[in-house]
Amino acid sequence: MATTLPLRHELKFFISPAQHYLLSHALDRTLGRDPNGDENNEYIIRSLYFDTVFNDALHDKLDGVQNRDKYRIRIYNYSDRVIKLECKTKIGSLISKRSISIPRDLCEQLMAGDPSGLETTQSGLLNDVYREMTIRLLRPVVLVDYVREAYLHPAEEVRITFDKHLRSGLWSTDLFNPHVPTVPPFEHDEMILEVKYNRCLPTYIRDLLSTYCGNAISSAISKYTWCRTFEQMEA
Repeated sequence: MATTLPLRHELKFFISPAQHYLLSHALDRTLGRDPNGDENNEYIIRSLYFDTVFNDALHDKLDGVQNRDKYRIRIYNYSDRVIKLECKTKIGSLISKRSISIPRDLCEQLMAGDPSGLETTQSGLLNDVYREMTIRLLRPVVLVDYVREAYLHPAEEVRITFDKHLRSGLWSTDLFNPHVPTVPPFEHDEMILEVKYNRCLPTYIRDLLSTYCGNAISSAISKYTWCRTFEQMEA
């Protein structure tokens, strides 16, 4: 567990379509759009999450373990143009993320559960993946898809996202196949609002959130956990 990473705040809320409509319009007038978005300021995220043979990441989350790591490979709009290997670290109430771009051949190797060659890497993240795959049998377990709408502000590196249409690729790890059958783990297609910032959320942004989503309750929402637990229910 890395402890010298830059740590950020991360707040998560379930919100209604009406709250999304009002807040997104307000944010579009005051914050910048994510440059990766399309004309509707949206793009598709697909993540392939990894867990140990004992499902430690899943159980740590369900048990409320305060300090934990979660590994994933992420692509955008089903394309292999950008492939990110990431480790998201939670330390108490704060989060951090390490991320590196990897080529498709290495991605395919990791998807096959093969860490060979990584023992000599200069990347700390890849070295950690090698250790986890060889000692704790880290392997891919579930695909998680959703549509993201994001707004940015340079002050405190604020990033506000609306994550929509969450879907789980039941028992599939075929990351680059856009036709993998997926199903929603939510009964009513709930939308997730995420607010990330460094030390202090600027007052006027906090006021916008309070005005349009004041009754939303912060929750420890994990897309990975929702999809894994739903997968187990359907097994």
